[in-house]
Amino acid sequence: MELRNYTFIKHLVLIGFSENFQTCVLLFILFFVLYILTILGNGFLIVTVLLTPKLHTPMYYFLCNLSFKDLCCPLTTVPKLLLDLFSKNRRISLIGCLTQMNMLVFLAETECVLLAVMAYDRYIAICSPLRYTTIMSWRLCGSITVIMWPGSFIVSTVPTMVRPLIFCRENTLNHFACEILALLEVACGDLSFYRIISVAVCFFTLILPLIFIVVSYICIIISIMKIRSVNGRSKAFSTCASHLTVVLIFFGTIMTMYMGQTKTFSTYLKYIALIYAVFTPVLNPVIYSLRNNDVKEGFRKILTRSSISNTMS
Repeated sequence: MELRNYTFIKHLVLIGFSENFQTCVLLFILFFVLYILTILGNGFLIVTVLLTPKLHTPMYYFLCNLSFKDLCCPLTTVPKLLLDLFSKNRRISLIGCLTQMNMLVFLAETECVLLAVMAYDRYIAICSPLRYTTIMSWRLCGSITVIMWPGSFIVSTVPTMVRPLIFCRENTLNHFACEILALLEVACGDLSFYRIISVAVCFFTLILPLIFIVVSYICIIISIMKIRSVNGRSKAFSTCASHLTVVLIFFGTIMTMYMGQTKTFSTYLKYIALIYAVFTPVLNPVIYSLRNNDVKEGFRKILTRSSISNTMS
């Protein structure tokens, strides 16, 4: 496609959800409350794990990684979303938009890998409990972390560095954030490179981790069914229930967005994106805290120590 006759765009406009003032006020209150709850929930979960020696295990180490990711995800989108609700132009610079896009892809890829690692951790804990400390060593956890975070960052940023997206006609995005599908809808030039990259990335960072999780849980279920004690089965299932709930919410949302996409960007996908970008980060700490007695016990001890110290002072 010939691009020399076009004027290249240096900023984009995010339509968001509504321009009605009353609706914007309600949305602002909703998103602001969810944002604060996300920070408090994930922050408390991280602090609880750090201050509770009993929780210094690989399972909770990766849970802290998930909470850190859940802190970063809304930080990438929600502040701009809150400002845009009362803004007339809702503009974002091209560099800022591409940065936001890369961050969203980076965090999504990281969570896919992280949830697969957490499934493997549960598999070892239930199917090979005697070898758990040997297999899930802190050295392995550190190696996984070093590979997972920088690896996801490289995969998400290299394509835009190799072949930057160009915008020369339409600069309006029917979205509240710079989602890659929305950007590809209005970008100029030959986008086959990005289509191929999207398929490859979806396969390696979405499909493969999901297959790995499914296989891990099949092995876990087979192993649990061999437990004769009903109480033992219940306890084993309870250790997996929180993780499995998060997996279903996250992968259900992501696969609806990226695997079920049509040739044109659907208006409804921005509402689905809200689940991943705004609602899931606030739900994850609640899911893990309510269903985990160790986390609740550690949190109670921290509150007790805090109240005692305040009374003594």
